[in-house]
Amino acid sequence: MRAVRYILLLLVLCMPFAAWSQEEDHFAFKPDSVRLIDASELQIDTLPVVAWRPDPLRAVWLGAICPGLGQMYNRSWWKVPIVYGALMGCGYAVMINQQSYSEYKTAYIDLYNDYHSEDGVSDDPSKSYNAIMPDGYTMSRYGGASSYLSKLEKQENSYRRYRDLSIVVTVVVYALSLVDAYVDAQLLDFDISPDLSMQVEPALHYDPMLQRANGEVHLAIKF
Repeated sequence: MRAVRYILLLLVLCMPFAAWSQEEDHFAFKPDSVRLIDASELQIDTLPVVAWRPDPLRAVWLGAICPGLGQMYNRSWWKVPIVYGALMGCGYAVMINQQSYSEYKTAYIDLYNDYHSEDGVSDDPSKSYNAIMPDGYTMSRYGGASSYLSKLEKQENSYRRYRDLSIVVTVVVYALSLVDAYVDAQLLDFDISPDLSMQVEPALHYDPMLQRANGEVHLAIKF
């Protein structure tokens, strides 16, 4: 009986080692259980890359709402200072010519009223027609009130034309900015062939009817 007890005790002591050995065999690396996957078998979903292309009509509408916004939309950033510089220059010309036109118009009206009034023309320097004179000039130097009145009328008409011309140029610059935005958006992806070339060849053509030779120049553009 004692021998049986020793055997049972030995079996009990050996059971944890047997269980650990089975677990080690379970997690052991088995070469036959590993399969290499070819890269061609992998399916990776990728989004298609779409090249950005501006809408010409949207570029025009944005430029109409705010000058230069169409160029920003087309990502032509270097054109924005040109557009604003041209418009600011035109606006400054309109403002200066309008101011000069108003001054000469006021001077002409005041001088006309005083010239045809009973009191006559005044030498008061605060009068608009005297204040607008250059330093050192007098009405007598212009040939009298009548001659000076004609001078003021000519200057008034000149500055009115300059003002109107400045407004027209401003509208043209504004329209050109819209045209530029449309054309830039339309031709952004225009492909220019590297084989583009131009050939100029002189030629001599003889006319048997006139019995004389004429020189010719052939111009050929290759696309």
